[in-house]
Amino acid sequence: MNDEYYMRRALALAEKAGAAGEVPIGALVVWQDESGYERIVGEGFNRRESGKNALYHAEILAIDAACGALGGWRLHKGVLYVTVEPCIMCAGAIVNARIRRVVYGAADPRFGAFGSLFDANRLGLNHRPEVTGGLFSAEAEALMADFFRRLRDK
Repeated sequence: MNDEYYMRRALALAEKAGAAGEVPIGALVVWQDESGYERIVGEGFNRRESGKNALYHAEILAIDAACGALGGWRLHKGVLYVTVEPCIMCAGAIVNARIRRVVYGAADPRFGAFGSLFDANRLGLNHRPEVTGGLFSAEAEALMADFFRRLRDK
C-alpha cells in the first residue's frame, strides 16, 4: 500500500473539515483484495458540529461508508488512514469492524487510544489491528493548531 498517497488524501479531507468549521480530521478506508488491487471504499471527515451528533467522527463515518460500499461489517482487508490518532470510541469501532491496519498522523495525548493516552491493543480484545503512527504528523498537527488558533481568535 502506498501509505503516503492515502495519508495525503486523508489530509485533504481534514482540510475540507476545517474549511467547514469542523475539527480538521480526515479518514479513509482502503480495501485490498486477494490480487493486490486497492481501492478506497469509505471516506469521512469530522462532522460533529454540522451533523449535531457526537458520533460523527471522521473514522466512524469512513467505516460506515466502507461497510455500505462492501455490503458487510467485516473490514478485515481494510486499512484505515486517519490524520489524528483515534479516540476510544473510534478504537472500539476499528476493533469491531476487524480493520487490519490503522495508519495515523498526529498522536493525540489527550484522547489517543492507540498508544498516547492508552493502548487499546493491550486490553486483550479479540482483535488487534496493526498500528503505524506519525505519518505526516507535522502536517496533521499544523492543521489542528491552525484551526484552534483561529477558533481562539474569534
